[in-house]
Amino acid sequence: MKKGISWLAAALLTTALAAPALAEDTIKIGVQGAHSGDLASYGVPSLNAAKLVIEEVNAKGGVLGKKVELVAQDDQCKPELATNAATKLISDGVAVVMGPICSGPTNAALPMFESAKLISISPTATTPALTLEGKHPYFLRTVAHDNAQAELTSSYIKDVMQAKKVAYLHDNGEYGKGFASQNRANLEKAGIETVLFEAVTPDAVDFSSVVRKLRRAKPDVLVFGGYQPTASKLVQQMRRDRVNTPLMGPDGVKDETFLKMTGKDSEGVLASYPKDTSSLEMYKKAREAHVKQFGTEPGFGFYNAYAAMQAILKAIEVAGGTDTDKLLAALKSNSVDTPLGKLSFNKSGDAAGLGLSVYVVKDGKFVETDHSITLH
Repeated sequence: MKKGISWLAAALLTTALAAPALAEDTIKIGVQGAHSGDLASYGVPSLNAAKLVIEEVNAKGGVLGKKVELVAQDDQCKPELATNAATKLISDGVAVVMGPICSGPTNAALPMFESAKLISISPTATTPALTLEGKHPYFLRTVAHDNAQAELTSSYIKDVMQAKKVAYLHDNGEYGKGFASQNRANLEKAGIETVLFEAVTPDAVDFSSVVRKLRRAKPDVLVFGGYQPTASKLVQQMRRDRVNTPLMGPDGVKDETFLKMTGKDSEGVLASYPKDTSSLEMYKKAREAHVKQFGTEPGFGFYNAYAAMQAILKAIEVAGGTDTDKLLAALKSNSVDTPLGKLSFNKSGDAAGLGLSVYVVKDGKFVETDHSITLH
């Protein structure tokens, strides 16, 4: 018995001593987002982007002579699952996190990442306060925040659509309500009347009650704040009840799943989204890699996530390792060539150089308009 215990103790000691050495052989990058559930169409493209960037860099020998290892955690874009996902990433010893992808889970996970002094870069979390209030020094993003999106969409509603009356519906989440509220503030400041401002239940099957309110309010434009599944059901209900009010949404509406779910009902729907950079060689390369490996066109947020992973890996190389303070300095003092163009991060952690355009559905496809802004 004693001999067995001694052998076991020696084996455990050897394993314990070897573990740090093995851990140091790779650089672990966490990826947190909706990899299943109703919002998987947002999270899976980001996960795919991370896989492709990591595979490419590993094929070239890795970073600083070490292979990069992807560690994925699924939070289904639910704040109540985000803390568990963040805890697992921290315990797995990741050096930096790409994600989360939704604003609510990001807000829930950030205190945990910050306690562990971990940098996180979201490709798609857009709530302005995540960067603009200065509360999260280790958080950055490669997407336009809602205030920037609202600047673009409200100016389109005012100057291009020349609306006089606007209705607002949102899903009462950080992302959706924030987008609707900022548009309202911008448009009311310009003297445009608000005829309805109301929350809808994302899981609702029947939107007939709020559609009746829209018909009575007779807005020139409906601003919707929320994600594709709710927008799809709402648009279908509106068109079925012969309410043809144009709908303007945030980037979460510009999704191929939205077009598939709504069909002809989507015609004329508008949304903000990163400017079309498909002529760039890096964009073409990223797209071709996705089509080759996954057999489909890239989905929502893919290129933003691709850019985030490129920024992370370049920063590790520039910093000479994964020390958080050195990584943060590298991220904020260097630009990186991405499928979205040359990007850098400003003092608040937002992406500078990112172009943003209004898109409109024509003949079943989102078509870019010439109404755009560039973030600084």
